[in-house]
Amino acid sequence: MTITPVTTKIVQVPHLGGIEASTYMPAPYDASKPTLVLCNSFGTGADLYRHQYQNAELKNLVNLLAIELLGHGQTRAKVENFTYWDSAVMNLQVLDKLEIKGKVFVLGTSQGGWQTVRMALLAPEKIAGIIPLGTSMDTENERTIKLGCWDAKQNLTGTIDGWTSNGSTPDFEPPEEFCHFMNASGFGKDIPTEDGEFWVKAIQKNWGGDDGRRRARMCAINLRDRDGLHGRLFDIRIPVLWLHGDEDVVYSVANAEEEIKLFINSPDAKLQVIKGGPHYLNYTKAEEVDAAVVGFLNKYVKHAKL
Repeated sequence: MTITPVTTKIVQVPHLGGIEASTYMPAPYDASKPTLVLCNSFGTGADLYRHQYQNAELKNLVNLLAIELLGHGQTRAKVENFTYWDSAVMNLQVLDKLEIKGKVFVLGTSQGGWQTVRMALLAPEKIAGIIPLGTSMDTENERTIKLGCWDAKQNLTGTIDGWTSNGSTPDFEPPEEFCHFMNASGFGKDIPTEDGEFWVKAIQKNWGGDDGRRRARMCAINLRDRDGLHGRLFDIRIPVLWLHGDEDVVYSVANAEEEIKLFINSPDAKLQVIKGGPHYLNYTKAEEVDAAVVGFLNKYVKHAKL
């Protein structure tokens, strides 16, 4: 069976002098329901949540809104340099532009996980709860490596250097070796063939050409060189459900166990470990993730204040 990409919709927002933010909602917006914002992982886009779009219980409970982060999918900015904070601002401006009512919940996978926190820090009045998946709240450093997380500097520096050029590269395409590395790291060793082929093609198409190379380079720089959030987690005062797979090869359960304790002012900060779960947990363990998310939403939907 061939996987068909979703068709996204562009929303114009003013941040960074103007951004074309790529969004996807599987159903028309229903103002009587709260909204769950979905933030994608590195190298993916709105299609990362294709299993969630098919979950009837989840769709009946909330509006689903995927926003492709800066550098990803069809989102385009007028500037070449941007950070994760810029994506958080962009997401909040998308909510305003779409006139999303009440407070929202935010779910994010890997890099999307720290986007959930950034959105909550920048607009605490708009966020009812956050659901980070397979993520880390720290910089990429020796502490996390010692806890079993990957070495981002070792894994990404060569790629970043190779994608850095003063000249135009119209024929650029991320090599298959890189795409397969991303698939294995994110989806695990047991990714179905059709899924693996879909994501290799998606990465090469989206990050192809000179513009694609520049966006891919900046996304990799952001991942490797980002600022940490440890000192800011004190200010998160909403419920947190952290889901993490015990087969995650990028960020470890041991790291998650330490970092969930830093949400000291959250009224309910819990870590749930999912057996057999790789890094991109929502895609690989959709049934378990969706059940946990529905339970969390049902518990805190009253905080959305529609």
